Amino acid sequence: MDRPVVGPADLGATRSLGMADVAARAGVSHQTVSRVVNGHPNVAVATRKRVLEAIAELGYRPNSAARALATGSSRTIGLAIANVSQYGPAQTLLGLEQAGREAGYFLTVSVLDDDSAGNLVEAVERLATQSVAAIVALSTYEAAVRALPEVNPRVPLIAVQADRGGQDLAVWVDQEAGAALATRHLLDLGHRTVHHVRGPADALEADARERRWRVELESAGAPVPRVLHGDWWPPAGYLAGRELIARRRGGEEVTAVFVANDQMALGVLSALDEAGVRVPEDISVVGFDDVPEAPYYLPPLTTVRQDFTALGRRVVQVVLARISGTSIQPEPVQPHLMVRSTTAPPA
Repeated sequence: MDRPVVGPADLGATRSLGMADVAARAGVSHQTVSRVVNGHPNVAVATRKRVLEAIAELGYRPNSAARALATGSSRTIGLAIANVSQYGPAQTLLGLEQAGREAGYFLTVSVLDDDSAGNLVEAVERLATQSVAAIVALSTYEAAVRALPEVNPRVPLIAVQADRGGQDLAVWVDQEAGAALATRHLLDLGHRTVHHVRGPADALEADARERRWRVELESAGAPVPRVLHGDWWPPAGYLAGRELIARRRGGEEVTAVFVANDQMALGVLSALDEAGVRVPEDISVVGFDDVPEAPYYLPPLTTVRQDFTALGRRVVQVVLARISGTSIQPEPVQPHLMVRSTTAPPA
C-alpha cells in the first residue's frame, strides 16, 4: 500500500508543519513520531529511519516551545559559566555544546561577569526558570563550588570543576594527575628539583596543581622551592620568569619549571629569551592545557593536555543519566603529557 504523499505545498500557506504531517508521510502514528523526535530508545531501526526521512523530506522542525509547555522541560541544557576569555572555560563550553548537539540537546548559556558564589547561584536559578532539562555550572573557584549544593533548581544540576570537591555529582579533569605528569617528567629527566608558577590564589585548579607538584617533589626527596604566584595570563608569567632569572643569579639552582598554564608559560619563555637563558639547555619549561598555539611557541612547548571534548561528552553522559533517573558515578577525565622541545636533561 502506497503511503500518502504530503508536502509543504499541500499544507496551505496558513498552517505550519506538525507531527501529524510527518506521521502521515511516514505511515506511522503521531506517538511514534514523538518518540523519534524526543530520542526515545524503544523505536525499531527501520521505523526510526522512515520517520527521519519524512522529517528531512518535509523540512519539519520540532516546536520546542510547545514541547516545553507539554512536558515541563525542553531538550535544552543550561550552562552557567564565567571567564570565557580563558582557554579552559572556552573549550569546556565548546566541548559541551558539541556533545550536547550530538545527543540532540541545545545549549543555553548564562555568562557571568565573575565567578563569585552569588553570581553563580543567581545564574543557576535564572536558568531553572527557562524549562531546561538540566543545568551545568562551570565553577573553578572555591566559594562558588561550596555554594552549589545549597541550590535546588528542581532539575539535575551538574558541576564542572577542578576536582570533585566533595560533591555528589561533579565532572572534572584530574588536575592532580596532570601536575604529577609534568613534575615527574622533569624529575625523570634528571633535574634535582622543579620550580612552580601557580595560578590565582582562589582557583581550585591552581590549588590542585600546586598540591600535587609539592607531593611529587616530597615523594622524590627533592627540595621544594618557593612557589611563584601568577594569574593565568602571559604578563604574570613574564614576571615569574624574571624572578627565576634573579634566583639563578643569586646562586639558587633553577633548571626546571612547571608553569600552571600555557599562557603564563609563554610569558616565562619570553622573559628567559630576553635574558639570554636558553630553553631547554639552561632551563626546561612545562606548561598546562595544550593550547592550539603550544606547538608553535619558540621552542614548541612541552605541556599537559586537557581533553575538553571528552569532558563535554562526560558531562552530557551524566546529564542524560540523571534525566532518565539512572545513577552514575563519573570518573575524572585523564590528562596527557605532550612532550615537545622545551624539556631536556639538565646541562
